[in-house]
Amino acid sequence: MSVTNRLLASLVGLTLATPVAASGAGLLRNGLQQADQTEPDVIAWRRHIHQHPELSFQETETAKYIADALRAMPGITIETDVARTGIKAVLKGGKPGPVVALRADMDALPVEERNDLPFRSQVKATWRGEQVSVSHACGHDTHVAMLLGAAKALSAMREELPGTIVFLFQPAEEWGPDKEPSGAKAMIAQGVLENPKVDVVFGQHISAGAPSGSIAYRAGPTMASGDRFEISLHGKGGHGGRPWTANPALVPAAELTLALQGITSSKVDQSDGVTVLSIGMLQSGRRPNILPESAELAGTVRSLSSHNQRIVHEAIRARAEHIAQAYGLKSKVDIYTGYEVVDNDKSLTHSLVPAWQAAAGAGQAVEMPAPSTGSEDFGAYGVSGKVPSVFWFINASPFGDKSGAPNHSPEFAIDESALRVGVRALVASALTYMDKQ
Repeated sequence: MSVTNRLLASLVGLTLATPVAASGAGLLRNGLQQADQTEPDVIAWRRHIHQHPELSFQETETAKYIADALRAMPGITIETDVARTGIKAVLKGGKPGPVVALRADMDALPVEERNDLPFRSQVKATWRGEQVSVSHACGHDTHVAMLLGAAKALSAMREELPGTIVFLFQPAEEWGPDKEPSGAKAMIAQGVLENPKVDVVFGQHISAGAPSGSIAYRAGPTMASGDRFEISLHGKGGHGGRPWTANPALVPAAELTLALQGITSSKVDQSDGVTVLSIGMLQSGRRPNILPESAELAGTVRSLSSHNQRIVHEAIRARAEHIAQAYGLKSKVDIYTGYEVVDNDKSLTHSLVPAWQAAAGAGQAVEMPAPSTGSEDFGAYGVSGKVPSVFWFINASPFGDKSGAPNHSPEFAIDESALRVGVRALVASALTYMDKQ
């Protein structure tokens, strides 16, 4: 038997022995073809949204634009005004199977865009009482466009889909740690992971990393939590020459500052995930001869371990209360959790690597050597929502093999040709997971 005939026989035998795998390969191949056909629309969607950015929880026109695009896609049902400005869209496939959620964030930043793009943002808006320039300096315009592309591709093959896709267009990822939760937690509280009950959540983030068109991923903790804490101490003011008649807050606040800085060295197992506590504000007093009755501290906690994050929160409260009690002061501690740890499900992440290789090309999906200390509220879907989740990165440097300006920079820009890879990655991830169930 010739080499060619032996190869053909081998392929026939493989096909007969593994019909599910062959079927899955055909499904993926069709999905990638459909994804590629959306590229002109994706670029047009991206440019429109880029030119009309809106700040957190103000994405009303963006949401209308997204809803109009989704209504042109057969089989997709739409729910608007979720968590104020968010959208939940559902595509039920023609065959039974799992429920996969794909998420994109919609909001822009109070950053002035500096480039010569013909569609650059010139928008201004009010942010917390101040008039600011607004731009998509974090690339959320591309996230929306790529998810719309995935929705269009999957809608075109809905009869073949073995399961259901939920598309989440989320507001206010940039909201940060505040009294009101950011968009991911707000969406979860609105029940977006129920009816239908979501089995997994996938998301992606663009960057100006290199090489353009490649994918970066990591199994396990991938991005740090991001919390803000505020502590106030209140006692009794007095004269600097008669300190025994007062009970000032300044010295206890200084002692508390040192005590808080020791938490990560004495209470945290760093091998469980790097954890940082930083104090950026200590305010008390106005004159050298007046003993201040109050003091305020504020800082941030970043961690790659949900366990360590909880330990630090508990230690902050305990040390503030104990020092205040020792000095006879009143204390108030507020901790705002803006972002959970983005902790990629390990087995699920490894199972998606072939999908990313198919999307970006052989050798173009590479594991990150270390997690990022940046934060993203996508982590809430896995931690608060308790749904297995995976988050990856699309490198889209406008300089090819040299990285461009970082996210949040006024000079941030991307290579639009990488959007095709992002659409393919979303589609391939969803279809790969469905085919394995």
